[in-house]
Amino acid sequence: MSKVNAIPADMHSLTPHLVCAGAAQAIEFYKKAFGAVEGARMPGPDGKIMHALLRIGDSALMLMDEAPAWGSLGPIALKGSPVTIHLYVEDADATFARALEAGATTKMPVTEMFWGDRYGVLTDPFGHSWSIATHVRDLTPEEIAAAAADAAKHGGCGEAGQQASQ
Repeated sequence: MSKVNAIPADMHSLTPHLVCAGAAQAIEFYKKAFGAVEGARMPGPDGKIMHALLRIGDSALMLMDEAPAWGSLGPIALKGSPVTIHLYVEDADATFARALEAGATTKMPVTEMFWGDRYGVLTDPFGHSWSIATHVRDLTPEEIAAAAADAAKHGGCGEAGQQASQ
């Protein structure tokens, strides 16, 4: 008998698994906003999605419909979530704009950050927070620390901190 890989070849060690009120609509949103490609969809006996697999960039995203009987509720039902999903893309501004057009709302507009990313945060229509980033500058840990200290003096971590590291 052959040895099975503990982590399937097309997966990473860590994969977000989201619960959404309206998983079918969430799949369509993620396709429009983030260019997701649907890999699998398994409906349950009631027609709701009990498991779906999407690909965004080089990573997988799993999701399902809410299932209160299983204790699976999304962030809207829970009135929030402490989790933010971080997505690196080639063009943070364009991806952010597409997500807004598809129905997301802005939590923090895209801006230059002290650690070298162009970065913004949004909430999708299903209550999940996403940080969207493009890495634009390589910085040493010392440069990041100096820029972070400067940003803290100016009351934020966006463009004010950017100036300290230039």
